[in-house]
Amino acid sequence: MFFFNSSLRTRLSFEIAATELGGHAIYMTRDMCRFKTDIQAGETIEDASQVMSRLASGIGIRAAEEAITKYGEGNQLILEFAKWSDKPVINMADDRFHPCQGLADVLGWLEHYQKPKEDLDLSCLKNKNFLLTWSKGKMARTWSSVHETILIASRYGMNVTVARPEGYDLDNNVYKKVEENTRKHNTEFNIINSPSKGYEDAHIVYSRNWMSNVSYEDNQLKSEREAESAMEFSDWITTEEKMSKTDNAIFTHCMPIDRGNEVEDAVASGKNSIIYNVAENRLHVQKALIALTMGNLFG
Repeated sequence: MFFFNSSLRTRLSFEIAATELGGHAIYMTRDMCRFKTDIQAGETIEDASQVMSRLASGIGIRAAEEAITKYGEGNQLILEFAKWSDKPVINMADDRFHPCQGLADVLGWLEHYQKPKEDLDLSCLKNKNFLLTWSKGKMARTWSSVHETILIASRYGMNVTVARPEGYDLDNNVYKKVEENTRKHNTEFNIINSPSKGYEDAHIVYSRNWMSNVSYEDNQLKSEREAESAMEFSDWITTEEKMSKTDNAIFTHCMPIDRGNEVEDAVASGKNSIIYNVAENRLHVQKALIALTMGNLFG
């Protein structure tokens, strides 16, 4: 497990997953290696990846947020590791995508909407209304988790609404992929700038603060400035009143949550909140992922 930036849920869930499957996860940070860059001598990713793949049964990499200086850098780093490794490389989150979080999200929705004691039935999500809403917050985060959730919601036939203030659009290429998915399912994809309208008849509400397009100005992430400017949008918070407009929607969040800014405590800890179920699901989906990609290596 190679962490270029810190994590609570990702590290714990992967380490416990490997242990429960009878394996062992080794925790590494970027200060354990010296990589070659434009300003320092060091080892190439080609060399590091090939050595790691000779010693381990798989490589997990997390490269997001404070580890990134320009958009797409974390994603490209993981792809470069995968290019040179002959063992499975798992994306534990980069600055564009967070596939393991997306799998945990969809499992949480299924657990709520499918009939009890049945095998997982993705058809129960078809035509459900999914709201991803930007919210004010002091923890300005990259786009990976929110990209992932609208991609997987649209893939399984949900109507997707993204609510955000002007200037907080996500990656246009991700929007295009969501549009493709909704066309295939004859469902809807809408982008609105209202802090309340999207809640009407929603079945799933995902509230999250994310960085603006300006945060990538000159290819530099400006988290502190983002946190200050985000707090100016006082109406952009998920409240009990807004949730009352939904179709008895569940509330979800990838965590960590900036309580009192992104969402009221009464919603985050309410009866319709599935935040802890989704956090637990990281363990289950990652055990499946490890077993499916690495299981044959142990036999």
